[in-house]
Amino acid sequence: MTIRDTMELLGARLLCGAELLDTPVYAACGSDMMSDVLAASGHKDILLTGLANPQVIRTALMLDTPCVCFVRGKPMLEETVEMARKAGICVLATELMLFEACGRLYHAGLGRTHE
Repeated sequence: MTIRDTMELLGARLLCGAELLDTPVYAACGSDMMSDVLAASGHKDILLTGLANPQVIRTALMLDTPCVCFVRGKPMLEETVEMARKAGICVLATELMLFEACGRLYHAGLGRTHE
């Protein structure tokens, strides 16, 4: 599966990082608490969250996560998208709730962790 595949599964729109759409993904993590994301074991290729602020991009950078998908149609701060653009992180946005977005990815075969 690639970031492009996840974008299609989630009916998401691309906010930045088109050059990363063909990046393979194996695992995802969904949470609105970045402390939980940092504490969870395993690799995270996609971070799904409804927390729409720059802290999410900082967390993705720390974890070497190539893609962040914002859920629930949250309005995005341009500062957050610009930070991701500069960091080389793909940003997607979907109207889906976090639970449904994670469920769709899991059902399609994406695992929670990849060691």
